Amino acid sequence: MIPRTILSAIEESIRFKPVTLITGARQVGKTTLCQYLAKEHSFGYVSLATGSERMMAIQDPKMFLTMHPAPLIIDEVQYAPGLLDVLEEIVDSEKILNGHNEGMYILTGSQTYNLMENVTQSMAGRISIIRMSPLSMNEILGRDEQPFVMDLEKKVRRSTDYKMSPTEAYDMILRGGYPELYEKPDMRVSKFYSDYVDSYIERDVSQIVNLKDKLKFRQFMEYIASITGQELVYDKISNALGVNIRTVQSWMSVLISGGIVHLLQPYFEKSNVKRTVKRPKLYFCDTGLACYLAKIFDSETLRAGYLSGHMVETFIVNEIMKSYDNNAESAGFYYYRDSSMNEVDLIILRDAKLTLIECKSGMTYDYNDVKSFHRLEESEFEIGPSAVICLTDRPYPLRESVYALPLSSI
Repeated sequence: MIPRTILSAIEESIRFKPVTLITGARQVGKTTLCQYLAKEHSFGYVSLATGSERMMAIQDPKMFLTMHPAPLIIDEVQYAPGLLDVLEEIVDSEKILNGHNEGMYILTGSQTYNLMENVTQSMAGRISIIRMSPLSMNEILGRDEQPFVMDLEKKVRRSTDYKMSPTEAYDMILRGGYPELYEKPDMRVSKFYSDYVDSYIERDVSQIVNLKDKLKFRQFMEYIASITGQELVYDKISNALGVNIRTVQSWMSVLISGGIVHLLQPYFEKSNVKRTVKRPKLYFCDTGLACYLAKIFDSETLRAGYLSGHMVETFIVNEIMKSYDNNAESAGFYYYRDSSMNEVDLIILRDAKLTLIECKSGMTYDYNDVKSFHRLEESEFEIGPSAVICLTDRPYPLRESVYALPLSSI
């Protein structure tokens, strides 16, 4: 198993909460990690993915939990939502009887469309929810991973310790972060993603919505992949696919809840609210899946094509956000665009300070490439050291407190 940064956050949750829910897209490594936890922490393990265990959990959840006592890991719990009410009774009883109930259950779920509503209703105050992503760049490279902070000395040292060429960067973007592709390096990437999409539509999507036209949903996914890193405009998608807006919105909710895409909200304050774009930007959670759906099958095509910049931006935004998720740390993530088309790709709000990030697919930039940073000088928050993250092989200054940084500095 490739060591996962998020493991420490899960182990911390086990110490303090009776129930820990690990969510994330299919095949991000939830099952592998849970099997490791079962061995290391003496949990029982049962999967509801198929078979008689699922049937019993649905038909008689009390008997199921009697036969599988705590501490227990229940994999793919979304298939038996009735378990949650019984789990609530058990953890509350344990608290009354013994005075504590920490570390009783670990649940996993790859379909959060209905699961999260059930969790909120049944397990409020009793559960810790941890989102698991595909492998991060740092996990793939076997490096330590800390939340991204603009400490120039550390960033210079980090990018010096490991230099990533543009070719290596595009190869990683194309391959994506699903663990199986790194555990089986000879596996054909396109075959993996072909099977992945087929399974996702057949096993996940079809159970959430009444999908009458699976081909049209696949076309929807392909179109969404082609607009990763761009504003989400429902009218545009509806017109392009010939699908009504309500259906597009429903399908988008499915992709979001399944960990396939995420939305980055616009940043605004009282000083700029009237001129700021209000639509979110859309990002695929994994660039390998996005490249496959956009019909990009080799790094040379990716590098030369029109999606190059958007895929690099998607990769950088995801890696920075993963660095926080994997360490169970919080920050506000936004983008900025105003009516004059001034844009900042990523804004991180933490400790009452803004970090401004531009994501670029080239190597050489100058002061003119960060002019939009001036648009936030009226902010109520201090603007800290900021950066252009790009494919340069070395850090260099653009202006005071703004540097160009290599991708490997994340």
